[in-house]
Amino acid sequence: MTTTTAPATVALALRRLYFIRFGFALIWAVVLFLTASSIGPVSATLLVIYPLFDVAAAVVDARSSRANRSALGLYVNIAISVIAAGGLVFAVTSGIPAVLRVWGVWAVVAGLVQLIVALLRRRDLGGQWAMIASGAISTLAGISFLLQAAAPQASLRNLAGYALLGGIFFLISALRLGRNASRNTGGSN
Repeated sequence: MTTTTAPATVALALRRLYFIRFGFALIWAVVLFLTASSIGPVSATLLVIYPLFDVAAAVVDARSSRANRSALGLYVNIAISVIAAGGLVFAVTSGIPAVLRVWGVWAVVAGLVQLIVALLRRRDLGGQWAMIASGAISTLAGISFLLQAAAPQASLRNLAGYALLGGIFFLISALRLGRNASRNTGGSN
């Protein structure tokens, strides 16, 4: 195995995962947007499922990234997302402001972790500028959710937009990773 094969293999695994994350985010955002006027059974389930899906995606990502240094950040992300899912289980019973607070803290912390992993651990894979931007935007969005929690007309609709934008960043990264992996393997894909 050459030194370009390992990064190319990781890049292809990430590409598949990023396409799946895009599809999930798209469907999740549409359904949440349609049910976001209040917290009902569907929206409550969606709110808890999102960080659990993030956990599953991070586990898959960590398995494909074992050989490189990004796995530690992924394990941190797994822990943060499990805590967020637990917090959301309780927050959905307290109302939209509580959900926005939990989601805001999760978005800030997870965004910072994503930013660090993309900047320091995966830049050599290519296609990470979208993940860098996504991590920075997640951090800012989390602060925004915390501020929105205090507003009299707090809404879950902004969470749908946040998820959709994150999904678009995953799509962009998947497309770029495919192009970079193809170059690294001599264009045989």
